[in-house]
Amino acid sequence: MYIPNSLWTWSFFVTAAVQAIVTLFLESYVFGKFQADLKNDAESKTTQAKTIVTYLSLFIFGFLYQIALVYDALRLQNTIQVIGLCAYNVGMLIYAAVQVGQINDAVAGLGGMGDVNPDLWHNVRPYLVAVPAVLGLGTVIMAFLAWKLYDEFAWKIYKHISADLRLKRRYLVYQIYIALLKFDFFFFLGFTVQFLVVVRGTTNVEFYLTIVAVPVTIVLLFMAAYWVRKENRVGMVIIIILYFGALAYFLFKLFRMYGHSQRVQDYLPTRRSLTVFAVITVLMLVSTIVNAVWCTYNFNKGLKPHLGKHQSQGSEDNKTYQQEFGMPAVSGSGQGQSRMTID
Repeated sequence: MYIPNSLWTWSFFVTAAVQAIVTLFLESYVFGKFQADLKNDAESKTTQAKTIVTYLSLFIFGFLYQIALVYDALRLQNTIQVIGLCAYNVGMLIYAAVQVGQINDAVAGLGGMGDVNPDLWHNVRPYLVAVPAVLGLGTVIMAFLAWKLYDEFAWKIYKHISADLRLKRRYLVYQIYIALLKFDFFFFLGFTVQFLVVVRGTTNVEFYLTIVAVPVTIVLLFMAAYWVRKENRVGMVIIIILYFGALAYFLFKLFRMYGHSQRVQDYLPTRRSLTVFAVITVLMLVSTIVNAVWCTYNFNKGLKPHLGKHQSQGSEDNKTYQQEFGMPAVSGSGQGQSRMTID
């Protein structure tokens, strides 16, 4: 089991953990306060009640998932994923800011129907406003620590491998692609959950197809990582086509939310939040497509052997290195040994 073993890895993990604990406490308080104030079985009858429960539940899941990714990034000494976590934090900050206004609207609607106490918003508002403030501070600290980890991880990797610049770039593209797959999962899931729970007027066919899409997407993300590692061109072509299909789906949803469709009203209770998730997902899909095409272009150019070999080494550093990169550690200075810096 991996345990952080340096000042900066411990600092990054503790910062992420403290941020998660504080925000989870704030969100849990709001969630509990809202549930306690609900009247007339409103949660099962009104969209506004479902909206608040969905937002808070998704936010809580988002931070639990972030902690898992932080541990994963530190265990693998993956600089790209550490930087991606800072961007992930910015996305959660935007979602937290949007959440304040949407929950205010939902509470106002429920208050007008007598389903919650009139003073509920005044009780929970300070806690909701505190969340973006905590995330803003956490993002600044994590960005600084990511810079320190950049240097630390680059040096550790340099001790094991070095190679020509072209191989270094190919491996960097591969790292970015794998990290994007991990973040794609959360934003796709976040959009899908909100769509299924909050959006009204969804036909049975669309509803059940969306449910089926969740496990299918998880399988495809695993297959995307497997195919790029095995340099399977047919598999990558299939996955890239599916990426374009997903991109078209999210662009269609954005058009439906803001266009002249008859269903615009169905999206109003959660439109701002869905927009945040849809826009972030679209941007990430574009980045994923670009990196998938780039990775495919790099097939059969010397990277695959480095991704597939696992050798037993004596030192703990070598074991950690192999878990991340799947590359044989290099010791000594004999000729013919390939070395690569990832910094």
